[in-house]
Amino acid sequence: MNDGWSTHSSHWGAFSARWDGHGVEVEPDAGDPAPSPILDNFTDALRHKARLLRPMVRRSWLSKTGEPRGFDTAFVAMPWDEVLDLLAAELSRIHTDYGAESIFGGSYGWASAGRFHHAQSQIHRFLNVAFGGYVRSVNSYSAGASAVILPHVLGSFEALSRRNVTWEQVSEHTDTVLAFGGMALKNSMVASGGISRHVERDAMRKAAQRGTRFYCISPLRDDLPEQATATWLPIRVGTDVALMLGLAHSLVVEKLHDRDFLARYCTGYDIFERYLLGLDDGQPKDAGWASAITGMDAAEIAALAQRSANGRTLVTVSHSLQRAQYGEQPVWMGAVLAAMLGQIGLPGGGYNYALGALGHTGRRVNAVPIPTMPQGRNGIDAFIPVARISDMLLNAGQPFEYNGRTLRYPDIKLVYWAGGNPFHHHQDINRLRRAFNVPQTIVVHETAWTPSARFADIVLPATMTLERDDIGAAATDPRLIAMRKVAPPVGEARDDFEIFAALARRLGVEQAYTEGRNSRQWLEYLYEPTRTALGAKGWDAPTFDDFWQRGELALPSEPDDGGLLRAFRNDPEAGKLPTPSGRVEIFSQTIADFNYADCPGHPTWLPPTDQPSARHSLTLIANQPATRLHSQLDFGRYSQSSKVAGREVVRLNPADAAARGIAAGDIVRLFNDRGACLAAAAISDQVAPGVIHLPTGAWYDPLPGGGDRPLCVHGNPNVLTRDIGTSRLAQGCTGQVTIVECEKYSGSLPPIRAFDPPAPVN
Repeated sequence: MNDGWSTHSSHWGAFSARWDGHGVEVEPDAGDPAPSPILDNFTDALRHKARLLRPMVRRSWLSKTGEPRGFDTAFVAMPWDEVLDLLAAELSRIHTDYGAESIFGGSYGWASAGRFHHAQSQIHRFLNVAFGGYVRSVNSYSAGASAVILPHVLGSFEALSRRNVTWEQVSEHTDTVLAFGGMALKNSMVASGGISRHVERDAMRKAAQRGTRFYCISPLRDDLPEQATATWLPIRVGTDVALMLGLAHSLVVEKLHDRDFLARYCTGYDIFERYLLGLDDGQPKDAGWASAITGMDAAEIAALAQRSANGRTLVTVSHSLQRAQYGEQPVWMGAVLAAMLGQIGLPGGGYNYALGALGHTGRRVNAVPIPTMPQGRNGIDAFIPVARISDMLLNAGQPFEYNGRTLRYPDIKLVYWAGGNPFHHHQDINRLRRAFNVPQTIVVHETAWTPSARFADIVLPATMTLERDDIGAAATDPRLIAMRKVAPPVGEARDDFEIFAALARRLGVEQAYTEGRNSRQWLEYLYEPTRTALGAKGWDAPTFDDFWQRGELALPSEPDDGGLLRAFRNDPEAGKLPTPSGRVEIFSQTIADFNYADCPGHPTWLPPTDQPSARHSLTLIANQPATRLHSQLDFGRYSQSSKVAGREVVRLNPADAAARGIAAGDIVRLFNDRGACLAAAAISDQVAPGVIHLPTGAWYDPLPGGGDRPLCVHGNPNVLTRDIGTSRLAQGCTGQVTIVECEKYSGSLPPIRAFDPPAPVN
């Protein structure tokens, strides 16, 4: 572009930017109908005081004094060559003494929209090339339960969430949307690899104007936007399965369920119906039963079932519902409810898991491949479900169950983390603190002094996305973006690729890692499969230099064909589902044979064990924030603009605030038996009574001298959340919901230190 402007991309939108030596000016992509305000976090981030400027090594690790890792440990600045020599020697020692199965490749997160400077790809490639593999994690914090249950029931998570019902279909065909957990725009604002067009708000507006009725089944009214004109059903937190069962029972007794669909396309309905009708346990799961559990009137449940059986109905289940104990159940029961309505596979109807949970969902899939960095082959079989990090570090050699298998936690001696901030996304941070003191060495690549960097031994400064060239692309976004470097790297920061290439050189595997290419040559190499595929189909296929000069390239989309569920509906024999029966598994013999009490062979109401009590009477919702992506750029201008007195804001219902003498703007203390944090109170009728809402992402900031459970003065809810698996089936994250109490804070207000770098020592 002219006048110093460069095209670029992020997980929350495509944009152009220019650097004036102090800050960044940002202009959203002109074609984006609803650009994300999170882009404003870039403006003051590049030279913020929180940025990492030099390689740093924890002093007690160097001296081998055994001082525990912690927020306030001292670091020594070291030259690059010296620290790389030190790290290469440590990696060699660990590998020689304990083997590659003692190294955990802990990258997890949204480090960059760029497909080359994708930290997870870079670190995994390095560990595969240098050591033949590493202990990996599987699944995600966002969808740990659904990624395991869905293949047993319907098909792959990707197919059911991304290539299924589109926003175009909703606008044109859907009459009723049962949005269990809602479809919050703050979530669909982001997509890994980037998003150039935010279409969700307009699609819901068009649907509502046409007559679509949206039901927001959530403790938060704003989990659907105003444009949807939704009916809010604030049932008790964690009771969605009970409501689904009540709806299903009403369908049966009113003879509104589609018996032909159930017979032709499903298996195991007869077994499930016995449970639904209470033939074996004596308890019909009728509307009255569901009403007592959910707090929703029985007549309303029956009426909602009748509406759902008329017209085109879409059942959606958000990530939030399965980020809780027994999280597999709502995912499964949502599919069963849709099957009973007989609409799976119809345009705008049936079942779409996690529609609106990310910008990937509800869109057409690209007709050509996008650039992808090859990671090589991992020769180590050992893995953990991603949310079991603390369990692994604290219980080396102990057995755990996962998806029908009994496995053992590996004995990890070195953790290597590049991309992601576990002290944001992991639960029960005080337990994680203990776990992070188990390995011999922890290495982190970071752009800033995140809490994860403060708990590491070797901290290497990495560039931010605006400080390097890359290619932004997502499989569901019709734009390939030339992410041109906007500003020079801060301090001595280096790209992950450059860091790993230097380490590979010291370990004698540089050629295998780089394949003789520099960063620019890798970009050209990764672009070529996309160009070749475009050319083979007769579409615009410019050279790399031409693409780079243009700044973006349009990518064609596949037809809006409904994916595997549409193909299955059209021909259940030729288009069999990838399940054991080839059908929708309402009852799964496979899961039943696992003999898991916490995940039986069909969807079941399992009351959560963490219930409100006199000591902890509020249910905490710890969901994703609206002003940043997870914890990224929490120090950025837009993220900071939402805080009060430097603290994260927690929302309370007016009745709950009044009962505790809390007013808007008060600093409050949230606490339970796991920990405590401070936050600034906001009073809102958008939050159901008995519910308190504190988003994740505020950087962990423990009060000095607080012992094993220090007060987080900044407002990180993961000092409160439970670190247990969803069930033995998936072992997913349960960090969405927990039980707390809240009180007005009367002590002296501690300063925020989260963004102050530790002072270097000699």
